[in-house]
Amino acid sequence: METGITSAIQRNEHEEFARRITEENERQNHRLAVLEENTRRLEKLNVSIERLAVNMENMLKEQLHQGRRLEQLEARDGELWRKVLAHAVTTAVGAVLGYLLLQAGI
Repeated sequence: METGITSAIQRNEHEEFARRITEENERQNHRLAVLEENTRRLEKLNVSIERLAVNMENMLKEQLHQGRRLEQLEARDGELWRKVLAHAVTTAVGAVLGYLLLQAGI
């Protein structure tokens, strides 16, 4: 018999210890596989978010550009309406003056 702090372990104790270590390793390996898959998913999500941010930035630039073009078109329509109205008033004033001059015999 051995004396002291250490003693020989029985074969079945060793096998039980080895089995538990193997089970723990398998559990840890499974957890690592899940973590690696989650990391891959997060990386894909980050890439998608970056693409979305770039697309949104491009859409904002396009909206600003379209807003400027719309303002120009609206201003052009207003300017055209003012010109038509000015010509109509000029024509009406000319007609009234012509009628008055005709009545005056000039």
